Amino acid sequence: MKQHETNLQKRYYATTASDYDNQHLLNADEHFLALNYLEGLINFHGFTSILDVGAGTGRAALFLKKINSELRIVSIEPVEELREIGHAKGLKPMELLDGDAYNLDFKNSSFDLVCAFGVFHHLQNPVAVLEEMKRVSKHAIFISDTNNFGQGNLLSRTIKQVLNSLKVWKFAVFVKNKGKMYSISEGDGLAYSFSLFNVLKHLKYNYSIFMLSTVPSGRNIYRTASHLAIFALKKLKESEGEEKAKN
Repeated sequence: MKQHETNLQKRYYATTASDYDNQHLLNADEHFLALNYLEGLINFHGFTSILDVGAGTGRAALFLKKINSELRIVSIEPVEELREIGHAKGLKPMELLDGDAYNLDFKNSSFDLVCAFGVFHHLQNPVAVLEEMKRVSKHAIFISDTNNFGQGNLLSRTIKQVLNSLKVWKFAVFVKNKGKMYSISEGDGLAYSFSLFNVLKHLKYNYSIFMLSTVPSGRNIYRTASHLAIFALKKLKESEGEEKAKN
């Protein structure tokens, strides 16, 4: 089933690749704001190596390279047609590679930070991809994506939040989509009803988590923000903290 859905999504992007940038890259969108957040975090923490998972035509790499040409940035994208556009923009084949988010072809702790922009709501098993990102990350994870519980008008959001609190949201999605957990649209291809809040429990024990709203929202971003970003910084072990303090 996973392979069938993956193939549907790859086919969508392959056939719409020529118009990908016009449809998905806007300078004022939530991912552009997230990239500006990420720029500051990279500078603040002194990260020097980045892996971008599900890179599309290479937006994140091109943005970060323009800011800091010294950064080592590797991007993976499974759709050949999107990679070809990224290469035409100036990314070298060794910078924008074919790759599978579920099986990242890198050793443990290969990059200071691993990021993904607008990828997770296309994944059947986002937790599996998150675990791979954690594995190859030395210090941090950064994800910019949707919060389905903050989308829609007040009534729609309230209904979704209540169903989620009752732990029946997935069943409601299954019924709404007539026996499928995903929907298909002309503008986004195959997508799942996804919230970044649902993956937090897989980060909270070993990471310090920073939640960043990337759209106008109220105080409670779970209830009001349709999109957001997560920056998860790996906690230092006590021995590492002591060594860092000495230096």
